Amino acid sequence: MNDGTVSAFLKRNFQHFNAATLIEAAAAYRQHLDAGGKMLVTLAGAMSTAELGISLAEMIRHGRVHGICCTGANLEEDLFNLIAHNSYKRLPHYRDLTPKDEVELFENNLNRVTDTCIPEGEAIRKVEMAILAEWRSADAAGKRFFPHEFLFTMLRQGKFIDSYEIDVQDSWLYAAMVRDLPVFVPGWEDSTLGNMFAAHCMLGEIKNVQTVRTGLEYMVELSNWYLTTTKDCSAGFFQIGGGIAGDFAICVVPMLREDVGNKDVPVWGYYCQISDSTTSYGSYSGAVPNEKITWGKLNAETPEGVKSFV
Repeated sequence: MNDGTVSAFLKRNFQHFNAATLIEAAAAYRQHLDAGGKMLVTLAGAMSTAELGISLAEMIRHGRVHGICCTGANLEEDLFNLIAHNSYKRLPHYRDLTPKDEVELFENNLNRVTDTCIPEGEAIRKVEMAILAEWRSADAAGKRFFPHEFLFTMLRQGKFIDSYEIDVQDSWLYAAMVRDLPVFVPGWEDSTLGNMFAAHCMLGEIKNVQTVRTGLEYMVELSNWYLTTTKDCSAGFFQIGGGIAGDFAICVVPMLREDVGNKDVPVWGYYCQISDSTTSYGSYSGAVPNEKITWGKLNAETPEGVKSFV
């Protein structure tokens, strides 16, 4: 870390417990990059609706992130926020909502994510109409693309440029598009747009359900990215939340070593997980990082297999 205002404040005040772990994890992240390493960031939860793009986009622009593995929800919700932020509804007292209150939100087409409601018409349906044209075009031409490639294409074409309601510099998706950052989206079909794509296939508007490339092909792409990246440097793993975004990506190492048979593939050179899951047995998100050593994902020298904090 440098001695900028934020870093200096953290070094002075974050001395113990989880706060100290934050300092150690940040220092190890910087050391990993300074040594020439690359970093894959995984996004679970509702990080895009929580506006993580404000900081993540800046990290992408400065070359501190070299790949992203995220849920379909995080992929689309960054775009939703970019074009419909002013119509979002904040619910600071969300813990006090009754079932009747939730029904009222539903009837007003407000989809709640904890304390924030995504407006269906202004965000979700607006994107659906634009991306449906892209799906149809690819389908008719017999072409296939990954979910993130469809969104990148629309952003490059300026499809939503007149609808931006936040500073585009605060969109991690836009920053990733500009840098053509490798993006991997396992389980995309359970996202809102994934559901919509399936619906349009059922309605006969899209003939080939494989027009959108998904999971297994993303695993092959991620494997190739990892092999290419680790030829010249170490690849680190920065995990936000648990779930499929983290599980999918971290498995690439044991898959290459055990199933492909490439025993020379290095394990991840850095690991950090930020999670609110209580350390527990029988929970992947709550499993201590040392457990990953037994699966060949990390080793005892990985700095450091204990950067998990809540």
